[in-house]
Amino acid sequence: MEQQRPLYYADYLHLSTILAAQIPRSGQMWEYQRPQRTAEGQLIDIAYAAHDEMLFIITHQAYELWFKQILHELEAVLHIFSQNPIPEHDVAKALHHLERIVAIGPILFQQIDVLETMTPMDFLDFRNVLYPASGFQSVQFRLIEIKLGLTREQRVLTHMPLSPEDKLRIEHAEHQPSLFSLVELWLERMPFIQKPSYSFWQEYQQAVERMFAHERAMIQDNAAMSAHDIQTLLAQTDMNEQSFRAFFDEEHYESLRKRGLRRLSFRASQAALFILLYREYPMLHLPFRLLQALIAIDENFSVWRYRHAQMAMRMIGTKVGTGGSSGFEYLMKATAQHRIFSDFSALSAFLIPRSSLPPLPQEIASMLTFVYIERQEQELRAAKDRAASEYVKTQLHHHFPDGFLMDEQYAHGVYELYYTFPDEESVRHALAFITPLLDAMSAEYNAHVRVHAIPVHAASSIHSIP
Repeated sequence: MEQQRPLYYADYLHLSTILAAQIPRSGQMWEYQRPQRTAEGQLIDIAYAAHDEMLFIITHQAYELWFKQILHELEAVLHIFSQNPIPEHDVAKALHHLERIVAIGPILFQQIDVLETMTPMDFLDFRNVLYPASGFQSVQFRLIEIKLGLTREQRVLTHMPLSPEDKLRIEHAEHQPSLFSLVELWLERMPFIQKPSYSFWQEYQQAVERMFAHERAMIQDNAAMSAHDIQTLLAQTDMNEQSFRAFFDEEHYESLRKRGLRRLSFRASQAALFILLYREYPMLHLPFRLLQALIAIDENFSVWRYRHAQMAMRMIGTKVGTGGSSGFEYLMKATAQHRIFSDFSALSAFLIPRSSLPPLPQEIASMLTFVYIERQEQELRAAKDRAASEYVKTQLHHHFPDGFLMDEQYAHGVYELYYTFPDEESVRHALAFITPLLDAMSAEYNAHVRVHAIPVHAASSIHSIP
């Protein structure tokens, strides 16, 4: 193997390539040649570049680098959520990737602050050389939106003036599962809210009815309010209670989905609301943080679009953008319409106070604690060790039919098998045979089995393999 040569900072980061990638177009266009008189008095045309075009290029290149990092994190999350089931430690990894995407959001906002040090007149110095290029052609940003879950139906403008290669990348991404769809499936598999002996939603509906009955009683008993005000508040309370129907009536919920007022499936919405209501339980805290990260990502991109729209209004007013979009109008519509995880943020309308929450049955509550997880792990380990001990017994019985199993015990996480054999020679043969088998099971499956071999004529001496 060739010895690695010492690494130089600039070589590792390919700085010669990166720092040579800022080439102001205004410095190459004939429109940007100005007459200048030489020392001899001759007039010659001197090319110049608009000063702020360098800032414009670097800012947008930095955007694309951060978009690349977001896609890098997003691909890792998509890979994790493509599993079924998803291991708990992988959910923690996914949350870490999503929280990094959240942390990138403020950096995107801050770049607008820097870009806005350029005045509208500064921008006009080079805007005409940008046609027909536009930020609308950022394939990486389109891929982020698609991989998060933005659909063609949600998009304000579906036409994208892209190269054939970039169009293929977009089409390929549109045919892959998005994070929205994968999280939806993950929520639908949530096992806690429906058991044969218990229906959480029936309990929750009764709690909601009690809460609104209490609100009505407080309104009607308020002597400081007029009859008109009381009737108005009672009508509002009726409307609020009616909105809860979506979580108790699947048919009503599906009618909202058909009208485009909901996107998340009925079961996934119920699971997400359950997580928000009982997030203090250890098993639900990680899913709660993950849903909060998705909401934060949605909000960050909405804020970024809004800031972008305001900057466009400041720079070009109501002019058409360089890529042919309606500029400010398009960006404002995208801000309102390009929301992906709004179903999660809207769930706050269906929360009730902790004091009104129905207590969970012990069976359900115990499943949401780390004690339950530890007990499950212990049972799984015991089942694995039991299966290993059965395999060992089968092998010994097949190869050493004269061996006799006197006793077996499971204590302190180890299966103990006690055998007798006709003589010392049989004991040595049996232990020589079983030693590599036990070593292999311990190394590959972490199974814990110990064999004790006892010669019949010397029952007081015990030979064993730990």
